[in-house]
Amino acid sequence: MKLAQLNAGLFFGTDTGNTEEVGERIQKELASHGIEIELININESSPELLESFDFLIFGIPTWDFGGIQQDWEELEAEFLSCNLSGKLTALYGLGDQFGYGDYFLDAMGWLHERVLKTGATVIGAWPTEGYEFTESLALNEDRSAFCGLAIDEDQQFELTDERISKWVTQLIDECSQLLDEQSA
Repeated sequence: MKLAQLNAGLFFGTDTGNTEEVGERIQKELASHGIEIELININESSPELLESFDFLIFGIPTWDFGGIQQDWEELEAEFLSCNLSGKLTALYGLGDQFGYGDYFLDAMGWLHERVLKTGATVIGAWPTEGYEFTESLALNEDRSAFCGLAIDEDQQFELTDERISKWVTQLIDECSQLLDEQSA
């Protein structure tokens, strides 16, 4: 089984439209690989809808000093009630590494903790190389990777398409490997 065979949904929260626009770019990149994914604003979701997908991508921006996007924060209890065991998930986050370098992608780290509590398997860790920031809740233990794709539309917008392309290829590879292991 491959990623193209999975029922896939991309859920995002946004206030300015940037996280949705990046989600659309991820959707377009996946489509170029023959993978269809439904785009859904998190404020239009439900636990039943989330649980209906086999593969989920979650997008969240970090606001100011580590703030959580309002829709995600308001739906936290509902989200935590989901059973995503056996589901493959990936995250992407938006932040400003220079303006808010002490809190870069903190909301993605916050969301990652909650995704793990639902029982989901998270793929798509992204290297920290090429970013300049001080702290982030989205870092792994040795600070070599974020828990998902790191996007900075404020300072490095010219790198977004390349990062999305590489990340989608990485997701396809990781997903194929996991699915092959599960079917063996």
